Amino acid sequence: MSGPTEERGAVELLLLIAPSANRVYADAAPSLMAAEIRCLADAFIDSAVEAEPVMIADVEYVRVRADGLTDVARRALSNASSVHALYEQEGEDLLRPVRAERLDRYPSDLLTIQKYPGKTNEQLTRLLLNVTAAATTRPERLLDGTLAVLDPMCGRGTTLNLALTYGLDVTGVDVDKHDLEAYETFLKTWMRQHRLKHTVSTGSIRTGGEHRGRRMDVEVAPTKEDFKAGRSQHLTYLGTDTTRLDGLVRGASVDVVVTDTPYGVQHGSHGDRIARNPLELLESALPGWVRVLRTGGAVGMSYNRHVAAPEQLADLLERHGLTVVGDPADDRFRHRVDASIDRDVVVARKG
Repeated sequence: MSGPTEERGAVELLLLIAPSANRVYADAAPSLMAAEIRCLADAFIDSAVEAEPVMIADVEYVRVRADGLTDVARRALSNASSVHALYEQEGEDLLRPVRAERLDRYPSDLLTIQKYPGKTNEQLTRLLLNVTAAATTRPERLLDGTLAVLDPMCGRGTTLNLALTYGLDVTGVDVDKHDLEAYETFLKTWMRQHRLKHTVSTGSIRTGGEHRGRRMDVEVAPTKEDFKAGRSQHLTYLGTDTTRLDGLVRGASVDVVVTDTPYGVQHGSHGDRIARNPLELLESALPGWVRVLRTGGAVGMSYNRHVAAPEQLADLLERHGLTVVGDPADDRFRHRVDASIDRDVVVARKG
């Protein structure tokens, strides 16, 4: 796609890798971000693109070469998952800084301050949202603030926080009431501490006379002026069963469904919490997720290859009317977390 300004001629950028406290992810970040940039290039860059990890003076970068970059393409690259800074290389020894055009509307501690066992790495969350948005038929929504996001197994809200950071509206779903309570406490405290104009409402979820959980609805903006002018973000957290979204999330209302799938945890409706194989859970949940997804939207999931083989997951997605993007068996996003988790990413498009 074309932006307002086209830069002619060959372009070479060096993307400095941001430090990460997560050693596992820090080791994998260069190759993961190179693969991510190739996905972003398919959506935002018209010319052929090369992206490869390089080491310069013992510092890790990803080198990006393209025949030309629009302003939109530069903005997309500026928001790759592990970018710390951008440079253009001049000769052998000189790196010239290039201004990064961040989407971030809120302080970075919205993503980094939460610490708890099992938290999804925020850089992986950013990668997953970026590559899923890039696979849609309207990838520009990621950059202009109109992408509607659903995380149907959101836990304590890493995806929700990233969507807010990007200036996007987002809905999260999780059956664990303790996760909703913990996230509500965190977000309320964080917004007060940063003196952000916001509203929060909470209440029960009831459909057809049946109690189905609890919900929280948030409206927040970076400034009072933004809030007054309607330039705010809306967040909804539904504390309910992700396999039963009828009547709770409007059909064809979201552009991307992104989630870090469980590695064999308990999910189910209240009073019927059963330990399910993640593939069985997805079999039950996908009809609802596909229903709320717009045509041209995409589903992106990180998953454990020890629990689900890529071919199994691809077959499951295809049977629910989605088209897997790329070869699900390739290793571009695969990285080992520990002996029990061999993590990978799969993306599939609707329509």
